[in-house]
Amino acid sequence: MAQSLSKVYVHITFSTKNRQALIDSKIKNSLFEYIGGICNGLECFPVRVGGYVDHIHILCLLSKKITQIKLLEEVKKQSSKWVKSKGNQYNNFYWQDGYGIFSVNPSEIDLVVDYIENQNEHHSKKSFQDELRGFLKKYNVEFDEKYIWN
Repeated sequence: MAQSLSKVYVHITFSTKNRQALIDSKIKNSLFEYIGGICNGLECFPVRVGGYVDHIHILCLLSKKITQIKLLEEVKKQSSKWVKSKGNQYNNFYWQDGYGIFSVNPSEIDLVVDYIENQNEHHSKKSFQDELRGFLKKYNVEFDEKYIWN
């Protein structure tokens, strides 16, 4: 094939270090917008960015020009620096080391968008840990509990 073609949607999720509730109402929407801008700048076009007080969800179209790890390194590095610039109360803001990334069927984009938009409702009933365990089971990802959380 003379051309390299790709269209891979991914749902990415990761938490703040030790799942601290640091994504407050003062920065939440701006942070989501900022992360979308980082993705856009890396040609990983964001469909939706959202989250809760202790974690982020990103639904984006993965660029064929960048690896998953490079995308996550840049998103975490740039957004962490941005959050810390918002005031002394964010000096100890860090993301967890790891992440979850899952492919999304194009026919399920709207379902994932709805899921991301309704994080407050989801987390009135379920913790981030339970949410991530559910994703790992749904996608048949083998994992060891002692290495997931930091």
